[in-house]
Amino acid sequence: MNKLNKFKNINFKSENWFPLKVFILFILLVVLFFLSFLVGRYNISIKTVFDIFASNIFQIEQYWEDTLALVVKQVRFPRIILAILVGGALSVSGASYQTLFKNPMASPDILGVSAGAGFGAALAMINGANWVGIQASAFVFGLAAVVIAFTIAQVFGGRSFTVLILGGIVVGSFFGALLSIIKTVADTENELPAITFWLMGSLSRGDNDDVLIMLPALIISLALLFLFRHHINALSTGEDVAQTLGVNVNLVKVVIVTSSTLMTVASVAICGIVGWIGLVIPHIARIIVGASYSKIIIVSFLLGGFFLLCIDNIIRGIQGVDVPLGVLTALIGTPVFVLLLTRLRKGWN
Repeated sequence: MNKLNKFKNINFKSENWFPLKVFILFILLVVLFFLSFLVGRYNISIKTVFDIFASNIFQIEQYWEDTLALVVKQVRFPRIILAILVGGALSVSGASYQTLFKNPMASPDILGVSAGAGFGAALAMINGANWVGIQASAFVFGLAAVVIAFTIAQVFGGRSFTVLILGGIVVGSFFGALLSIIKTVADTENELPAITFWLMGSLSRGDNDDVLIMLPALIISLALLFLFRHHINALSTGEDVAQTLGVNVNLVKVVIVTSSTLMTVASVAICGIVGWIGLVIPHIARIIVGASYSKIIIVSFLLGGFFLLCIDNIIRGIQGVDVPLGVLTALIGTPVFVLLLTRLRKGWN
């Protein structure tokens, strides 16, 4: 009985438990990474996967078909990596925006990124662009949407977060209207289905080039956020308190918006619109490690990557049907968020 009482009195949100939690999440992600190579139409053993990668370094006699090597290196590997990177990026972006706006409902597309990117991709599709052109157009218009929202906030609201959010809503609605126009004039045989499928999200077309595009955007953004993590922690207590601590509030705001936007727009350009991850995962991270931003971004990245990789594995495991990524994240994310509402009612910090 005494042992049980001692166990109940343990504070699992203590600073001492944080490294262990990160280690456990990291190990779970690594295990899922390797298991994910086993999912798909081709049956490949984990030993074969290891040998295929090891053959690039060591001299291993090839006992597998060339097709299997192609599937592992060119199909499954980039898709698995992109699932981790995109899931982590969207989760960290959501956590950053929620901390900046002190709003539990903030998500990566709060400033109109998804709407702008969706319009850009659709515009490229009806003009016959290739996959690279579609991604580039989505990236450019996604960035443009945030720049316009930020400009609206600066012109009409100064430093007001409320005006910035309203600017995002206005920009999102505007690009949403433009997207509707494009869908109206698009060819119903080929262009409209392609636009619709892209808007629902998918990693099926991801390749190693996409990984090379995603990595720099993610590394730069995460490095900036981690570098300013203590300033962001101070800002979460209030602008006045942060200024008395010597924090350059405007610079921190720009860092958060720029970094989160870069990660989000890179993710959307590569795999389309994937909702709920950036909204739900940060709340789960707070439950695990508390309200410290420097801890939340690490745990959010690991949880987001794990979650999206699980979702994509489910999709790859369904034979004959390519279920849109955004559909499954919504189906799973919505009931999870409903469960989290009980915590939000008690207060959010």
